[in-house]
Amino acid sequence: MRREFGFAFEDRYRLPALLFGITPTTARVAVTDEELLVRFGPWRLRTALANISGTQVSGGYAWYRTAGPAHLSLKDRGVTFATSSRRGLCVSFVEPVAAIEPTGRLRHPGLTLTVADPAALAAALGH
Repeated sequence: MRREFGFAFEDRYRLPALLFGITPTTARVAVTDEELLVRFGPWRLRTALANISGTQVSGGYAWYRTAGPAHLSLKDRGVTFATSSRRGLCVSFVEPVAAIEPTGRLRHPGLTLTVADPAALAAALGH
């Protein structure tokens, strides 16, 4: 089984996202019986569902910190794939995962996704 989730594109995010190849067709989240698969323009993240330790719906993100490309938190090395400032889902991992740079050396303990239905994604992830 595969469930797909689209990102919530806030109007003011569309142009900065487009500059990095992020559109509604290139920004998707899929959950299978075994994996979480994320595409955010040129960035990808893939991990086993067993590697997810928890989720939390959050929101009120600063536009200047989230618009455009994937963002790395210098505080905790988390990665954010955002197309909206309103709501998103923070996903925590048991083992950090690769996503933001091509060598895979930089690993992220968490991921924030601004999908249209964060609660439904959390349920699909089993959290």
